Amino acid sequence: MTKQLKRHEIDDTLYVFLMKQSKYWYARFQLFGKWYGKSTKKTNLEEAKSEAKLIRTEYKIRIETGAMTTSKRFRDVAQIAIDHMEHQLKIKVGKQAFKDYIGALKKYHIPFFDRTYITSIDQIKLNEFDVWRMKRASKKSKDKETLGEETDGKLLAKSTILNHNAALRMVFDIAVENKWMTAFQVPSLKNDGKGGTRRASFTPEEYERICEKVHEMEKTAKKEVTAQIRRCLYYYMEFAINTGLRPGKELDQLTWADLHIQTKGHMARFYITVQKGKTTKFTGTREVVCNANIYDAIWMLTRDFPDRKPTDLIFRLQNGQTTKELGRTFSSALAELDMKDSPHGTRTLYSLRHSYITWELMAQRVSMEVLAKQCGTSISMIEQHYSHVIPKMFGNQLSGIEMDEVKQVKNRFAISSERALAAYTKRAKEWEANYKKRGCI
Repeated sequence: MTKQLKRHEIDDTLYVFLMKQSKYWYARFQLFGKWYGKSTKKTNLEEAKSEAKLIRTEYKIRIETGAMTTSKRFRDVAQIAIDHMEHQLKIKVGKQAFKDYIGALKKYHIPFFDRTYITSIDQIKLNEFDVWRMKRASKKSKDKETLGEETDGKLLAKSTILNHNAALRMVFDIAVENKWMTAFQVPSLKNDGKGGTRRASFTPEEYERICEKVHEMEKTAKKEVTAQIRRCLYYYMEFAINTGLRPGKELDQLTWADLHIQTKGHMARFYITVQKGKTTKFTGTREVVCNANIYDAIWMLTRDFPDRKPTDLIFRLQNGQTTKELGRTFSSALAELDMKDSPHGTRTLYSLRHSYITWELMAQRVSMEVLAKQCGTSISMIEQHYSHVIPKMFGNQLSGIEMDEVKQVKNRFAISSERALAAYTKRAKEWEANYKKRGCI
C-alpha cells in the first residue's frame, strides 16, 4: 500500500490524506460498513475537506438509489455506442450525423481515452484530450496543405468540435443509462473551436491570368514530363473551377466513365458522377452538372487521349501514370504571379472550389440549396464561410440600382461562331455515340 505522508480526520468515518508522488489530497470514507477512496483533485487542504464531504454524499446517494456499480473502461462503452449507431443507420432510422460521430470516436476519443475508466474522465482529463487532439489534427493537416484544406492545427472548427462533443455525450448517456456512472459525474463539454472564416478565392480576371501562366509554363518546360504535368494541371483547374469538385480525392479518382454527356441538336451538357470523396461515404454518389466553360478542356483531353477507356483516370500523363506535382506546380504559378497570398489566407488548388462557389452565389443562377447539393456540402457551411458574398447577392435590390451580373470566365479557345457551332455539333454527336458504344465519350 502507498505510504500516507499526511492525514487529517474530518469525522469518525471520513478523512483526507496525501500520498507519495501526488500533489492531490485523497478522501477515504466509510458507508454502510465499507470503505471507499477517491481523489479530491484539490491541493488546498480546506478545499479538499469540503470536496471530500461532497464525494461521500454523492456515494451515499448512489448506493441508496442502486446506482453504485463497477465502472467500465471508455473504449468498451464507446464500442457499445458505435454498435448502437451503426444498427440505427442500418435500419434507416439513424441520423446521418451518426457517421461523423462514429468517425470521431474511432479516430480521436478511443485512441486517447482507451482503457481509462469512464468515471475517471473529468475536466482535467478533457483538457489533456484537447491538447492531444490539437496536435493530432495539426499533424493530419500537413497532408492537406498542398490542396488548401483547413490546416490550422491551433483550433479545430466549431462544427467539428460540435460533432466530437455529440459523440462523447452519447457515450456518457449510455454509461449513465447502464449505471456505469452517474449524471453527476458527467463532465461539461465546451466548444472552443474556431468559427467560420472567409475562404481565399480568385476573381475571374485572376483565374484568366493563372491559365495564361500555366500555358506559358507548359511551353517553356525543358522536359517533356514537366510539360505534361503542367498540361494536366490546366485540365485539373478547369474541372475544379467549372464544377466545384474538391481537389484531392473527388477530382483525382475521376474516370472517363464518370463523365457523361447529354445532347439535343447542337447543344451538349456534361455531368460528372462523384463516387469517391470527402462526403460520398456518408451521402453516397452524387451527380454534378458542369459549367459550359468546361467544354474546351474536355475537347482537348479527348484529343490527348484518343484511346481512352471507361476505367482510365482522366487526370494522368501520356504514359498512364498519375502525378503528385499538381499542387506544387500550381503554387509555383501563383508565386510567379504574386497571387499566392491573399487577405484571407494562402491560395492553393482548393481555392478554385471556393471561387466556383463564390461566383455561383454572385451570379444567383441557383438557390443555395441547389448549390450545396452540387458541391456536396450543406447550406449552413455555405452561410458560415461565404457570408461576405450573401449581401452582395442582393446588391440590386438593396441599393435600388440595377447593375450587370458578376463577370463570368470566357471560353479560352473560342473559334469563329460558324465553325464553332459546326464543330460543337459534330463533337457532341461523336461523343454521344462513343458513350453508347464503349462507355465513355
